[in-house]
Amino acid sequence: MSDGEPVKKGKGTVFVKPEVCKGCSYCIDFCPAHCLEFSREFNRKGYHFPVLGRPEDCTGCDLCGLYCPDFAIFGMRFKDIEQRRQAAALAPQVPAGS
Repeated sequence: MSDGEPVKKGKGTVFVKPEVCKGCSYCIDFCPAHCLEFSREFNRKGYHFPVLGRPEDCTGCDLCGLYCPDFAIFGMRFKDIEQRRQAAALAPQVPAGS
């Protein structure tokens, strides 16, 4: 990268539930941004689970989540995450046990 080029930043991220994943690779195979890869680690079931190998390429499109048969992964755009945080901060707090 030359000095004049802007740093590429991802538009989203993925959230993975490693213990739910069965390592089918659908999320990796069908990711249009090719930003997912298998982890080097295993979950308790003995499967490699996906990780965000190239976060700068992730758009948060959630195609990974749509293809996952076990609902072990989903993508979100950063702007949507921020909107949810703001909505949660403004929501009235309900006391536990009510």
